[in-house]
Amino acid sequence: MYQKQIQDFAQKQSNTQKIIVIYGPTWSGKTDMSIDIAKQLGSEIISTDSRQIFQHMDIGTGKITPEEMQWVPHHMLDIIEPNQEYSVWEFQKQAKEIIEKLHSEQKIPILVWGTGLYIDSLIYNWDFPTAPSDSEVRAEIELLSPTEVYTELERVDPEVASEIHPNNIRRIQRALEIHRITGKSKKEFVHEKQLQYETLFLTPYRGDREELYSRINCRVEKMVDMWLVEEIESLFARGYTQHDFGMQAIWYQEFFPYLRSEIPLGEAISNIQQNSRNYAKRQLTWFRNYVNK
Repeated sequence: MYQKQIQDFAQKQSNTQKIIVIYGPTWSGKTDMSIDIAKQLGSEIISTDSRQIFQHMDIGTGKITPEEMQWVPHHMLDIIEPNQEYSVWEFQKQAKEIIEKLHSEQKIPILVWGTGLYIDSLIYNWDFPTAPSDSEVRAEIELLSPTEVYTELERVDPEVASEIHPNNIRRIQRALEIHRITGKSKKEFVHEKQLQYETLFLTPYRGDREELYSRINCRVEKMVDMWLVEEIESLFARGYTQHDFGMQAIWYQEFFPYLRSEIPLGEAISNIQQNSRNYAKRQLTWFRNYVNK
């Protein structure tokens, strides 16, 4: 299927370095595709998932296991603690170094979709000038509820809102602060350029949303069976709290009310399934950027 496409791409003459981007909504089969391609090319994989950078958070982030890696080297996994903050700029800097190293070894880096901003920061070689900040505007925004902040961001900057999970209140507040100060999208302060590499975009997703949603629902139930609740409790035992940067991730926040005995387990599972489907919808919106590249 895509094997011939990969072979042709690898043999293609180009004046720029090559890179492969595997994109698709959550749990659509990107892992299997990336492993297959990496083995075919003798290359390595760079995760671009903003949740899988955290140590000790494996089940809830759907992190690939050592067995699933099949000896294929993976990068940008388990690089910080859940209570550490981490920016797109920091990701870009670290991942760029890995890309350059792989190119020096005559390997084609394989970027596996996780977070749209992370992917775009690499393939478009974004610059990160300092966006404006205003303490008074920030204070006004902090008085709003999380729902009010996210609703306003969706209205004024829907593209950026589509990439931020509603629970990631810090990023939502910052994006809204920039818009209130300047009237511009946060993305306008990141100078997007032309593709920096000879880039091949591939996806295992075939457009069947009903099948995707069914897979998501089943995967969430499997995550719970794989001791997701116990993983969250072990994070608390290590001293992390629900307010830590990493713990704001989807599939963790939804369980906190259950752990406080505020809702039954079934409701927590249902909430994760619904939020996962919504997350997949936001990803599909972002993927339109890659169509016909």
